[in-house]
Formats: sequence, C-alpha cells, structure tokens
Amino acid sequence: MPENVVEDYGWATAQRPTSCAYLVPHIFAILKRLDVKRVLDLGAGNGSLCSELQKSGYQVVGVEYDKKGVEIARTSYPEISFYTFGVQDNPADLLSREQEFDLVVSTEVCEHLFSPHLLPIYAGRVLRKGGYIVVTTPYHGYIKNLALSIFNHWDTHHTALWHGGHIKFWSRVTLSRLLSENGFRVIGFSGIGRFPYLWKSMLVIGQKA
Repeated sequence: MPENVVEDYGWATAQRPTSCAYLVPHIFAILKRLDVKRVLDLGAGNGSLCSELQKSGYQVVGVEYDKKGVEIARTSYPEISFYTFGVQDNPADLLSREQEFDLVVSTEVCEHLFSPHLLPIYAGRVLRKGGYIVVTTPYHGYIKNLALSIFNHWDTHHTALWHGGHIKFWSRVTLSRLLSENGFRVIGFSGIGRFPYLWKSMLVIGQKA
C-alpha cells in the first residue's frame, strides 16, 4: 500500500450519503451557472452523486480509490464510467481513457486526505484550460469551533474511531489557500446547511489559472 493512503473508507451500500441532501442543490445551481457539460467526480464514493448528475444530462465520470466503493458504483450505475484511482495517482492514466473535463467536483473528500494538496493538483491536470473545481468539506470557523467545545461534541466531530475518518479540519481561509496555492483562482464561496457560521459544510469554487 502506498504511504499515507487509506484503501477502505467503509462503503457498504448504494445508499445516498446524508450530506447529499443539502449539498446537491448547491452543486447543481453552480454547474448550471457555469454552463459546463463534462464533469469528473473526484472521490465519487458509491457513485450516488454521479448518478444524479448523469440523470440531469451531464457527461459524468467517477474516480474513487476505495475498491468497494467503485464495485458498488459500477453495479448500481453501469451506464457511468468509474475508475479506481486516487489523487496520489498519475492523472495521465485517466486522460488515456477520457477527454479533459469542464469541471471537477469533490464533495466531503479533502478532510480525509493525508496529502490534500494532491487533490487540486490532480484536478488541474485533467481539466481543460479555464476549467473549474468545486470542493466541499465540513466548515470550521471560530464560532462553530467554540460551539463544538461548549457542547462537548469534538469527540463525535473528530470521527477518531473511524478508520479513514476526518483528519483535516478546514476554514474558509485554509480551503481557499489549498486551491490558490495549487493552480486555481478562487471565484466563489458558500456556507451550506444549518445557520450562518455554524454551517455543516462549505463550498469553494476555483477556476484553473
């Protein structure tokens, strides 16, 4: 196994992750506004987001390092192409099979990565000139972190006993820097779910520089 790589994130069923309920409407609104066609889901999990994108008319491809996740995705959505690649792999392996993409979407992935800078690097190499990246991850900021401390929810939030759980905790500043330091110009931010500054997740949009 490559150093600092988790191979099993716990995918067991084709059931849609609970985060899809509040993330998907925002993602679809962005894709419509940016007027894109070819989309790569980077960290596609069990393929549920890819399925929703495909049903809405997008040309979608899924990439997921967890072999069980890919197996579930291919069985559940045989009309969509899924590849067992991770951000640590060579993007040329994907481009030998697929054309460049208009947009890369990565939902609730970068908080699990030992080397998260590899995510925007991978995305940049498979995107067309001027293409976009949309990244979501659990939101962190002073008020939310304080609330987690006051109500003693850090043990649950850290998912410390989940092999492959959350190991990076992002703020708007750090997530924006992740993109801007790795080939993207940040062009949008949204907090998603719950109340302002107690958001469940956040979304950052970048354009390939």
